[in-house]
Amino acid sequence: MAKPKKKRFESSGDGLVFSTNRELDLTPVTEEAEAIAPGEQLLYLSLDRKQRGGKPVTLVEGFEGPGMELLVLGKELKQLCGVGGSVKDGCVLVQGDHRDKVESALRAKGYQVRRKGG
Repeated sequence: MAKPKKKRFESSGDGLVFSTNRELDLTPVTEEAEAIAPGEQLLYLSLDRKQRGGKPVTLVEGFEGPGMELLVLGKELKQLCGVGGSVKDGCVLVQGDHRDKVESALRAKGYQVRRKGG
C-alpha cells in the first residue's frame, strides 16, 4: 500500500509564494456587488441551441448583483422546471425550452423580463 504524499506548503490561491517587499499588503480583498432591487433589473430571456448539439437551453441574461443571489435564482428556476442547468458568466442556463415558466416565475419575483430572439 502506498503512503499518502505530504504537502510541503499550503497554497493561498493567489500564486504568491514569497515576497521581500515589506510594504506589500497581503490582506484578502473582497469586492461584493451591491444588491439591486428586482424591479430595477431588466432580464433578457432567450432560447439557445448553439454549441449544444441542437439541444435547447433557456438562457436568462442581464442579472446585476452579487453572485450568490444569481446562484440562488438559478437554483430556484431549475427546481421550478424540474430540470438541470448551470450558472455561467453571469447567465442562468436551464436545460430545455421552459421560457414560459421561467418568464412567469421571474415576473412573480418582481423582475422586468424581455424575450430575446424568436
